[in-house]
Amino acid sequence: MKFCVSAVLLISITWICHTRAEFFTSIGQMTDLIYREKDLVHSLKEYIRAEEARLSQIKRWAAKVDDLSIMSSLDPEGYLAHPVNAYKLVKRLNTDWVDLENLIRQDSSTGFIANLTMQRQFFPSEEDETGAAKALMRLQDTYKLDPETLASGRLPGTTFVSSLTADDCFGMGKTAYNDGDYYHTVLWMQQTLKQLDEGEDAIHSKVDVLDYLSYAVFQLGDVHRAMELTRRLIAFDSSHERAGSNLRYFEKMLEKERAEDQHNETSPAEETATHAGIYARPLDYLPEREAYEALCRGEGVKMTPKREKRLFCRYHNGNKNPELLISPVKEQDEWDSPRIVRYIDVLSDEEIEMIKTLALPKLARATVRDPKTGVLTVANYRVSKSAWLEEYDDPVIAKVNQRMQAITGLNVQTAELLQVANYGMGGQYEPHFDFSRKEEPDAFKRLGTGNRVATYLNYMSDVQAGGATVFPDFGAAIWPKKGTAVFWYNLFRSGEGDYRTRHAACPVLVGSKWVSNKWFHERGQEFLRPCGLTEVD
Repeated sequence: MKFCVSAVLLISITWICHTRAEFFTSIGQMTDLIYREKDLVHSLKEYIRAEEARLSQIKRWAAKVDDLSIMSSLDPEGYLAHPVNAYKLVKRLNTDWVDLENLIRQDSSTGFIANLTMQRQFFPSEEDETGAAKALMRLQDTYKLDPETLASGRLPGTTFVSSLTADDCFGMGKTAYNDGDYYHTVLWMQQTLKQLDEGEDAIHSKVDVLDYLSYAVFQLGDVHRAMELTRRLIAFDSSHERAGSNLRYFEKMLEKERAEDQHNETSPAEETATHAGIYARPLDYLPEREAYEALCRGEGVKMTPKREKRLFCRYHNGNKNPELLISPVKEQDEWDSPRIVRYIDVLSDEEIEMIKTLALPKLARATVRDPKTGVLTVANYRVSKSAWLEEYDDPVIAKVNQRMQAITGLNVQTAELLQVANYGMGGQYEPHFDFSRKEEPDAFKRLGTGNRVATYLNYMSDVQAGGATVFPDFGAAIWPKKGTAVFWYNLFRSGEGDYRTRHAACPVLVGSKWVSNKWFHERGQEFLRPCGLTEVD
């Protein structure tokens, strides 16, 4: 019996630890936090009602004793001449004031504190808050949003508009600062300063903001502006020790620069641009960053009129597959080479809801395979949660798998399980290949089914803004549409990988993006998609 209790406790603790982790990576799981907060608000209101009743009782008692005190102090001896008054004074001081003390000491918050303590174990962690802040910065960069736009909440397709306070903006800047990201530190501290200059009340002062801002600007190499900001800080707080030493250091640096090269002083035009606080975004590891983010914004799509003439719509029966003869699916060309097609109305709302219901309790942070170690790990370039569904989980899964087999004409028996993914705040998957390259030959060795020959991707939600599937190599952007699916081959008939299929899931700007996908493998397709000697589609 003791073992059973311990096992249950261990499972509970494990589940609690799991629920604390990375809420921001899945909108689906973040919805639980709404109901937890609603319960806490209800509990808080109960506490407030109890406190108000207690304070009302104390006020009534105080008013009554105040009247007696005023009256008795006018003629103390005359007042006490009445024995009842004398008795009641003794009683008040011996008993009633003690009762009042007990009433004041009475803690109405016990129930609320107990509920808060219980709920706190399910609260987001500091990691979640940091991840959420970074997600906003990712959206800021990808969709070229200035901090003021984000702070005001003016985003496309939003129903519940919300804005960031000066303290919220300060928190964003501090998160960037702690991460050594001085570019975003400057942007968000400048926004904080702007809102404070406009008269907004905040916990953090201009001195706090200028302290971070001046140092971040200095780290970006702008000594002139760092000195200007430090002087402004000292104007607010002349006793600020760090600011004073920083100012002396900046002045020495500039004196040294002038002494070394009198001819390389910043021109007035350059100085103005520098003082405006415009700094270049740091370069990163992703070579196609600009092309990828442009496609996410709907820019740079290379769909020419000539190419568009090659695209058609048709009814597709899966090469006369019996399942599709009576009810063929609608097939729409999205791209000509490599060929990408979209299938319309291939998932019903009921099927989508069942898949989401089955996946929700299984969602865990999506992982990627480390190319050096081969170990699955989480990465900042893949921000979502995913779950794998078996056919025996529900008849709907078997039905959907069978439908994908009928539509594609490929064998589903050697395919991977149905993967369901939900993207959270700024959820994304930066450019990647679905197939394994020559430098990672053992990526799918444990499956024993060869490489990923094709990808079938179901869109299970509409997305108000962002969230496109883009192919930076040839400039394609495919937008989510609930109930549709897109399909492409990752390998040529020769078995070589089609490197043009490097693709990405753009960050979700507004909305909750749900997808499910099936990766078909080489084994089992020998007679369904015969091999060829050339690299043709």
